[in-house]
Amino acid sequence: MDIETILTKAVAEVIVKESLRKRLNSKKKLRVKFGIDPTAPDVHIGHAVPIRKLAEFQRAGHQAVLIIGDYTAMIGDPSGRDDTRPSLDRKQVESNAKTYLEQIGKIIDVKKTEVRRNSEWFDKLELAELIKLLSRNTLAQLMAHRTFRARVEENPEGLHLHEILYPVFQGYDSVMVKADVELGGLDQKFNLLMGREIQRDYAKQPQEVVMMKYLLGTDGKEKMSKSLGNYIAINDPAETMYGKVMSIPDKLITEYAELATTMDEAELTKLEEGLKKGANPRDVKASVARRIVEELHGAAESERAEQEFQKVFKKGELPSNIPVISLKPNPVKAFELLVAAGLTESNSEAKRLIKSGGASINNKRIKEPDESILPKQGDVVRVGKRRTARIEMT
Repeated sequence: MDIETILTKAVAEVIVKESLRKRLNSKKKLRVKFGIDPTAPDVHIGHAVPIRKLAEFQRAGHQAVLIIGDYTAMIGDPSGRDDTRPSLDRKQVESNAKTYLEQIGKIIDVKKTEVRRNSEWFDKLELAELIKLLSRNTLAQLMAHRTFRARVEENPEGLHLHEILYPVFQGYDSVMVKADVELGGLDQKFNLLMGREIQRDYAKQPQEVVMMKYLLGTDGKEKMSKSLGNYIAINDPAETMYGKVMSIPDKLITEYAELATTMDEAELTKLEEGLKKGANPRDVKASVARRIVEELHGAAESERAEQEFQKVFKKGELPSNIPVISLKPNPVKAFELLVAAGLTESNSEAKRLIKSGGASINNKRIKEPDESILPKQGDVVRVGKRRTARIEMT
């Protein structure tokens, strides 16, 4: 793997770039850390951006260290949030973490990866050591975190003590795994730099920090997030994944090509030049969708997903495999119907989609979330064109 590719592809900032370049040129095997908290069961392709960079380091001969933050997930990273994350118990965290390695394994060679859980050291951390760890940081240092500062300014009682400890715990992870490099998103900058400070406190050489560009969601407005419903999950079925990529705004085509695939510089340049010379954005987007699906599901599934997309979107036909939902012949509110049909994950998402005009029954738009609907045998309920269910009566 080319050193410049490691230092630049999908990278927003490196601290310290020349130091990391020197380490990479030294041929020393570096320990490259990435941590992910299992706060939800799905890993999405936004999470995959730093994981893909971890895979690049791995292919270049370095030791990939993946930390499953089963302990820190119970706190929740406060970075970029204007409220406190709901607390998770150990049982919830374990349930979420169950499929993480399977999902991440689609991108990185898990067998060659050092996989750690930070409960390994935090469960054993004695109070005296914790006090020693916390004594190395001042409140002024922690309150320099933009998120913390903003939350205190807006609501002095809205920031909880356990939240400001999160960056310290993430930094301690770096000490425990002897990280030479840590990967993360731009919104993680404070936490990543805290790792350098805490390593110095423990007389360790500070880790280099590689911050990745973050992937906008399918709405083209906000960072990809499950809570916003604008995400593409690594475990999404091939046809769903293909369809979601095809729904992104044209302005995101090159961004998705760079951040969500392994396309090299030559391929990316060719794609960008094609768009500048007037190539149909829909066709270019289709090539990116094929590539994303192929890398996560394989070539056969990618081809099948594209054929299914053309059938549904170009020819206006129904999907080949429509899920069937059994209902009783009783009136039901429109938003409840979408949830019961498995087309949305929550009442709030169902209401939002209906209000935006994205839901229909038998090709007739559903206008109001509380609209009463009497389901009938064979009714076809749709959210957009990708999510469809057929009703059968019980």
